[in-house]
Amino acid sequence: MLKEEFFAGLEADDFAPAVSIERPVGYAMGEHQHDFDARALIIAGQITLQVAGIATTYSVGDVFRLAAGTPHHESAGPDGVTFLSGRRTQAV
Repeated sequence: MLKEEFFAGLEADDFAPAVSIERPVGYAMGEHQHDFDARALIIAGQITLQVAGIATTYSVGDVFRLAAGTPHHESAGPDGVTFLSGRRTQAV
């Protein structure tokens, strides 16, 4: 996916503007969850997310989506990872 298409999708779906996030080689975070919907475009490296016991690796150009409250694990690939991440807070 192109950055412009990603940014347009975030705006259309009421996500906050994307921020760039970098995770180094060896980065890993155990199971956790967020109080916001997340959508991210990989722009360098790889990241693996494990959700409900299923691990999926995302590479440059891939987009991942996580709904608020989804338990997951994450780890950077062998070259680390950089991604653009948008958040959408759920109404309370």
